[in-house]
Amino acid sequence: MNKDRLPWFYWIYQPYKWLILVPLFAFFTILFSLSTIIFSFIISPNVGHFFARIWGRVICYITPLKIFVKGKKNITKNKSYVLIANHQTAYDIFLFSGFLPINFKWIMKKELLKVPFLGYACKKAGFILINRSSPRAAIKSILEAKKKLIKGISVAIFPEGTRSGQKMMLPFKKGAFKIAVDLELDILPVTIVDSYKVMRKGFLNVVPAKIGLIIHKPITINDYKNDIDKLMSDARRILENES
Repeated sequence: MNKDRLPWFYWIYQPYKWLILVPLFAFFTILFSLSTIIFSFIISPNVGHFFARIWGRVICYITPLKIFVKGKKNITKNKSYVLIANHQTAYDIFLFSGFLPINFKWIMKKELLKVPFLGYACKKAGFILINRSSPRAAIKSILEAKKKLIKGISVAIFPEGTRSGQKMMLPFKKGAFKIAVDLELDILPVTIVDSYKVMRKGFLNVVPAKIGLIIHKPITINDYKNDIDKLMSDARRILENES
């Protein structure tokens, strides 16, 4: 399906999107954000992963999307990774959170704390907040993040730094790879397939599609400690592979 060409069901889908999907999206986002906040006090911040997983799946199902996941065998149980992925649209968050079979924390910009309900829920879930305007504060956040990476908990980051809105990836930033080297964690590359077909240009311009995750073999970080540029290049090549 060409992204620029509207699918035949586009206009039929619009009443469903505005009357059902959008209200349900708002309801479930607030519900699971509040659940994360409340239960993080009662039980543990780690419950955030449980609610994020349900939230991601629910949003994908009510859109509705057809989901596939390949390469689960490449995950070693109870091992922590730096997860990297291409970043096409906001739906990458729901897909990653709902269907990647790994307990992980997002590395996210501190500005997202301003999002009502969701921002505070991310903080209580133990997500790693980076102040990109202060290198010293960013380094401190990364060092504190290492304390959270126990019992197979990983961290996830998009090397592009922002959404591309297309299949072709934007240039990579070095941050994700420096984090992997600093934390001494192998990188687990995950290709997000076709989420750009779900979100078109325009406000909440969403349509159903088939999207998925391809989990590749881990990249051993010890092979690249002195060559970040080659690490970035090899990681990009792996993410481009959808086979």
